Amino acid sequence: MDFDDPSFRELLDALHDGVYITDADGITLKVNSAYERLTGLRSEDVVGQHMQALVEQGVISQSVSLRVLKEGRALSLMQSVSQGKRLLVSGTPIFTTEGRVRYVVSTVRDMTELLRMKHERDELQQLKQLRSSTAKLHAGQRDDLLDASPVASLPVSGRVFAQARQVAASDVKVLLQGETGVGKTLIAQYIHKSSPRAAQPFLALNCGALPENLIEAELFGYVPGAFTGAGSKGKRGLLELANHGTVFLDEIGDLPLALQVKLLKVIEESRFIAVGGLELKEVDVRIITATHHDLRAMVAEGRFRADLYYRLNVVPIHIPALRERREEIQPLLDFYLAEFNQRYGRELEWGLEALDALTDYCWPGNIRELINLVERLVVTCSGAVVELFDLPEEMRSRARDADDDSLLPLRKQVEQLERRLIRKALVQHKTTREAARTLGLSQATLVQKMKRWEQG
Repeated sequence: MDFDDPSFRELLDALHDGVYITDADGITLKVNSAYERLTGLRSEDVVGQHMQALVEQGVISQSVSLRVLKEGRALSLMQSVSQGKRLLVSGTPIFTTEGRVRYVVSTVRDMTELLRMKHERDELQQLKQLRSSTAKLHAGQRDDLLDASPVASLPVSGRVFAQARQVAASDVKVLLQGETGVGKTLIAQYIHKSSPRAAQPFLALNCGALPENLIEAELFGYVPGAFTGAGSKGKRGLLELANHGTVFLDEIGDLPLALQVKLLKVIEESRFIAVGGLELKEVDVRIITATHHDLRAMVAEGRFRADLYYRLNVVPIHIPALRERREEIQPLLDFYLAEFNQRYGRELEWGLEALDALTDYCWPGNIRELINLVERLVVTCSGAVVELFDLPEEMRSRARDADDDSLLPLRKQVEQLERRLIRKALVQHKTTREAARTLGLSQATLVQKMKRWEQG
């Protein structure tokens, strides 16, 4: 074949894709003008060169022609050239009549732009899925818990929800304080859902659940090759993904000091740099934080930056432990029992002794412990009623201790009996008026006794 034939050269140069032809020994015979344009290599730089030599010189990253010659079949691979472009090279063997490879003809297509577009499309799809899931979260994430919470009208939680509504309209920094499991994430979601950012993403990160390098990568994102194990395409962080929305940083007291500096920059300048990157990215997010630590004490001990603390603690909202709002225990138990009954197809009810034990329990794990227990009982109870013996030992033993009246003064024994009788009447009749009528009391007397117990 005459590769110098003008008609042949004109034909090759008319093709949009690059063409690279080698002989059976891997020697370059011909390239077209499209190949020169795509790679920046001139014909005289490669013609006559062995493919292996070009690889060793770093002109190309790998040779499809050598692979085709070795395996005797058509194949494709991604190739990098010195300009940093990514090329899709497809090599096809041309055989002699005897079945030996005579030439390898490779077509070359620039994938750099296509890969960039694909990467942007993937990120756009990821963001769409994120926004979709966030919308579903807001639509279906227990609106009854956020807007019609079983405890939102009760005194203690009512004050917390009122504070949350009050701060939701602005972007003021809110620090939620309280023990683990009291519902800090729920209040953060409520603030977001009640704010002008409600249609945008709400993303949460537990600063105490990951090592420092992973927290940094999750929060700020990273560029390709930023660290060992980093994805080849890099990753956008929560700050970027939640742009125009809300980022909730739980257990902020566990954030390492080095990252506290970066977070402070985001708060002060609304800008950050991804891990391994050089480019400053601007972002518009509301940051809500939460902690069970005493941050003021941590500042005094040098374990938390004072400037960051004062930036975050503009509006502190304290969420009391469940044992400090005992009037909410039974409404929560009833609410979650109904929810898990529906989820698991059960019709479980509370037995009176079990309900007494649960309302007297101190709940060290707060609402999270309550939710987990109710779900466990709905799944494991074999009968139609949750009895005292169905409860964990620590709750049963506490109930037994409460029933051991022999060591209590007579006044205390009478008070405990009154409490149990009134509680049972309230469970059966639901209203204080009906319960008082059943017990032969006036409604005012019954309410007065209940208030005295709550204060005691």
